[in-house]
Amino acid sequence: MSLPRLCIALFLFLASAAFAEETLAPIEVRIDVAVPLRDGVELKATVHRPQRQAQPLPCLLTMTPYNAQDLHDVGAYFAARGYVFATVDVRGRGNSGGTFTPFAQEADDGYDVVEWLARQPWCNGRVGMWGASYLGYAQWAAASRAPPHLAAMAPSASPMPGLDFPMRHNIWRPYVVRWLMLVAERTAQVRLFSDHAYWNPRLAEAFTAHAPYASLDTLFGSANATFQEWIAHPLLDAYWRGFRPSDAQYARIDLPVLTITGQYDADQPGALTAYREHLANATPPARAKHWLVIGPWDHAGVAEPQAKVRGVDVGPAGVVDMNALHRAWYDFTLKDGPKPELLKAPVAYYVGGLEQWKYAESLAAIGDEPQAWYLSSANGRANDIYASGDLVGERAKRSGADCYVYDPLDVSDAALDPLNTPEREFVDQRRVALRGGKQLVYHTAPFDADTEIAGFFRLSAWIAIDQPDTDIEAAVYAIAPDGGSILLSFDRVRARHRGGLHQATLATPGKVERYDFERFAFAARVVPKGARLRLVVGPVNSPHVQKNYNSGGEVSRETAKDARKVRVTVYHDARRASALYVPVAARP
Repeated sequence: MSLPRLCIALFLFLASAAFAEETLAPIEVRIDVAVPLRDGVELKATVHRPQRQAQPLPCLLTMTPYNAQDLHDVGAYFAARGYVFATVDVRGRGNSGGTFTPFAQEADDGYDVVEWLARQPWCNGRVGMWGASYLGYAQWAAASRAPPHLAAMAPSASPMPGLDFPMRHNIWRPYVVRWLMLVAERTAQVRLFSDHAYWNPRLAEAFTAHAPYASLDTLFGSANATFQEWIAHPLLDAYWRGFRPSDAQYARIDLPVLTITGQYDADQPGALTAYREHLANATPPARAKHWLVIGPWDHAGVAEPQAKVRGVDVGPAGVVDMNALHRAWYDFTLKDGPKPELLKAPVAYYVGGLEQWKYAESLAAIGDEPQAWYLSSANGRANDIYASGDLVGERAKRSGADCYVYDPLDVSDAALDPLNTPEREFVDQRRVALRGGKQLVYHTAPFDADTEIAGFFRLSAWIAIDQPDTDIEAAVYAIAPDGGSILLSFDRVRARHRGGLHQATLATPGKVERYDFERFAFAARVVPKGARLRLVVGPVNSPHVQKNYNSGGEVSRETAKDARKVRVTVYHDARRASALYVPVAARP
């Protein structure tokens, strides 16, 4: 089970397709417009303007490491509606000068570009920023330098380096190598990057051959210095924190901000972290100008929402016209127009099943107190969806424990990988069913009424492992009376990072400790009467995730010779109550 592995390059193509459907008013375009930086490097911009522009207008800026031409339709859309739209190739990409170093340059360069735009005769001095994924990160980076003429921003699906990309909660993905290949040359290698039929067999081959993660750059191309530099920092340390705004920099961001993410967005952790850290450090007036939208979307869907997301049906209200939303946002913030209809409160979130938008004053205000469902089992059997344990409302009165064994040399998941089709990824339980005996499964009783879940799951589990390290995944599904399933959320914990992402402490074999899975993605869905929740706890063993061989060594360099079978035991007794905390809201 994995979240989408789509890149912002696909995101841009989807966005462009949506914009292209409209008939646009006359515009003019200038390419290779030179933008000088303070150190003498010149970036190149493509500038879209209304034809025969009569007076200065607000300017929209996006900074991309991909291809500026991919955003032609976006620029045309806004230019036809009274904006100047500038697409700038970041340093070292496209026709821009300098050397591209991912994430390292966008802060100072972004400041310079914003201020350059504000000085142009066709700009009225009000600059807004647009874009998603890396383009969303570039907005936060530029804003951290507080350019005086940056007047609004709308970071969508924005990653947080070190948190959700290139690793997610200190567990890496081979996707990183693929992305670095995409941006290895001055023009993005989009077709090769998007060829799943090329990549997936090679990932499976590396997985079955037990190739060390650190060698993947040479398996899929030449050695990549950026990749090797990144994997030398497996913790969320000062290196990674250097790419994000500091508390003091967040405190200086005093402008309207619209954060957009999706419940299935792979970069939701980064988007929400930036949102929270800005609110935590900003002044009250600045906090009042920050809105958050969480839709029923995956990463690509943040650009162009669809009626079906990886098999999950989305009602018409969730298929938001992103063109109109962004235009309304910039009309509101840069032209003093009315507030967008969707922003009825500081937080707007979509509830699946109910198929409606709901609103809250803050993330913390969504839902009631979490309900605890305690893990339980009969005779220590909880290893199969047909012979599962239970999630019950009361703590156990007697001793109990369940266990599974994970062998890193077991590569059978490579054979299951073709079942993980994008069209049904979030509703297909075949992988769970076929891994019987290698995981733990727990069910609630059928719900006696429709139950709205909105917020963040949390699992607190008492666990012992008999090796120094392993990776553990916890996933929560809604199971309909007819057996159909929907993935609600998941989290992964590497044992050595159980005390926090900034530190590594190997486990003491056999010692029972509490593991807190508290980084589940936001979920909002009505679970219908008669349905149940399913909790699956098991190993992380997939061609699409870095393999941990459980030895306690440097995970990126481990191979088959380091492999150790691990027994993972989950305790649930009167003294050590393991529980899933469910964010149950008021009944609809």
